[in-house]
Amino acid sequence: MKITMRSLKRYSMKGQVPYHRPVLLVESVDGLDIKEDGIYVDVTFGGGGHSKEILKRLGANGRLVAFDQDEDALANAIEDERFQLINENFRFLKRFLKFYGILKVDGILADFGVSSHQFDTAERGFSTRFEAKLDMRMNQQMKKSAFELVNTYSLDNLTGVFREYGELRSARGIANAIVVARQVGQLSTTADLKRAITKFLQKGKENRLLAQVYQAIRIEVNEEMAVLKEFLSQVPEVLRIGGRLSVISYHSLEDRLVKRFIRDGKFKGQAEKDFYGNIDVPLKKVTSLIVPSTEEVAKNNRARSAKLRIAERI
Repeated sequence: MKITMRSLKRYSMKGQVPYHRPVLLVESVDGLDIKEDGIYVDVTFGGGGHSKEILKRLGANGRLVAFDQDEDALANAIEDERFQLINENFRFLKRFLKFYGILKVDGILADFGVSSHQFDTAERGFSTRFEAKLDMRMNQQMKKSAFELVNTYSLDNLTGVFREYGELRSARGIANAIVVARQVGQLSTTADLKRAITKFLQKGKENRLLAQVYQAIRIEVNEEMAVLKEFLSQVPEVLRIGGRLSVISYHSLEDRLVKRFIRDGKFKGQAEKDFYGNIDVPLKKVTSLIVPSTEEVAKNNRARSAKLRIAERI
């Protein structure tokens, strides 16, 4: 595992500000039904909150592997011989588990979305609160950023992004405004983007629309829907029988995919059936949908849209 001087310098004072406040911490880890000597995976390490809770419940022979593609998260690595942090996207789950000699695991936890740190670090460009370069890359080594998307995508492609990932009724109008604005000059910052779509920012509703625009761009830049599908498709092969999947999502696009895959074992079409007509799927739902309590939302407003689904390999 490589920890850079940049990431260490940035978080030399990290104790003063939490990197990320984990959502549904106890509920999501409870959902894994942890065995003391089991092998578990936290595919969205971030600040390490969920990983630390898992390690508390593991015995001396237990093992935890975590993934995070954001280099900044490496500074939060946990000093524990049972723990391994992999600086990669969890779309490569199976590949890297195999590299470390792991073919089957007892549980997988995923907490999707943007970490508090990513939102609160202005220069990353994730938050509507700050002016910053158009970036929004979760992996800062990626070539494509929000800048390339906003300045090079065609009108039709931009419209598709805003319609599909932002669920915006005015998707084409917003896309066209961006295309027109960039003819005058490149859109380099979040302020440039906001100015380009000013006429769509209705008073009192600006933040909601901007959040949808930012979400759409972020999802496209980071290929979040494709990554989610690739990840879920690997889960049945990686989980041993009786193993658990615990997934927290934050918007309907993610949650629909997770719900559909748990129910049908696929993302489109009907669930497979066996010779006798019985539904034949690799996972079964363990509990009903779990959402944060009013107390948790009051303490952490970013938890308000979280949805937890738990499934078991059958």
